[in-house]
Amino acid sequence: MDIVIANESHIKYASVISETISESAKVRGTGIAKRTPEYIIKRLVNGNAVIALDGDRFAGFCYIEVWGHQKFVANSGLIVHPDYRNQGLAKKIKKAIFDLSRKKFPDAKIFGITTGLAVMKMNYELGYKPVTFSELTDDPEFWKGCQTCKNFDILTRTERKMCLCTGMLYDPASSALDKRKMNSTAFQRLKSIKEQLLLKKKKA
Repeated sequence: MDIVIANESHIKYASVISETISESAKVRGTGIAKRTPEYIIKRLVNGNAVIALDGDRFAGFCYIEVWGHQKFVANSGLIVHPDYRNQGLAKKIKKAIFDLSRKKFPDAKIFGITTGLAVMKMNYELGYKPVTFSELTDDPEFWKGCQTCKNFDILTRTERKMCLCTGMLYDPASSALDKRKMNSTAFQRLKSIKEQLLLKKKKA
């Protein structure tokens, strides 16, 4: 299985990606915005997507969208073909698109909205935190992408304050702070262990 950054050579997979997203929405009965082949092609050729391939067979896909003058990026359209589900592929694709986002847009906040518990868990493991929709991009073009979702009426009725989706955000600034805190805690723990060992040595 190869997970690679998409390019023009992958345009031939646009239709199957679009169909897989649509079929997944029907089967799960949850809110997944539809994506046309034309929409997918744009993401395939701009270097802001990853695609998983088993030889020449399409296995999975995810893409990056850029909002608010690169202040925000979204990892969207995560999908795995039915033939390759329950094998841990979604997690690998999610990690690949997250790493690509961090490399191309190191200062951007990475966000997503999802109804899927599995995606929420993957996001959490990558450092995302649940947030209110007001903490996400206010770019109207992003929210227009929800129009093809079956739950769009909920979003409009609440004036974009809430929906069945959960908003999740990775903030590189706060994540760096959390890491420093974690390193500090680890240091204090090691220091305490070392002091205890020295104390035992003196008593001996």
